[in-house]
Amino acid sequence: MRCAVPVGPIVAICLALMGSSGPVSAEDLNDYPTSARAEYVFGCMKANGETREAISHCSCSIDVIASIIPYERYVTAETVLSMSQVRSTLGTQFRTSEQAASALNDLRRAQAEAEVRCF
Repeated sequence: MRCAVPVGPIVAICLALMGSSGPVSAEDLNDYPTSARAEYVFGCMKANGETREAISHCSCSIDVIASIIPYERYVTAETVLSMSQVRSTLGTQFRTSEQAASALNDLRRAQAEAEVRCF
């Protein structure tokens, strides 16, 4: 897939290594490591209150996300979110890349579905 916006070689390599989702569904793979799920729940609880109810909602949320997008795609989106905050040409490339936008859109759709199902 070609990007409409030129992507620097470092960004192109990172995105190529981290991920395009294949025809296998994330639900079939169940490939999210426990540490990634725990990190998500921890961040979610910080944002939604540190209660027993929040644990339930947040763990449900990461399970839904994991059933929608493969772990590689999740890592790509998380990397894009992190790198897009860098104030440099590299950060700009992550903010303007079509591939980066696609990965973020996938994550946001999965998060929206998780919000509907879990909260």
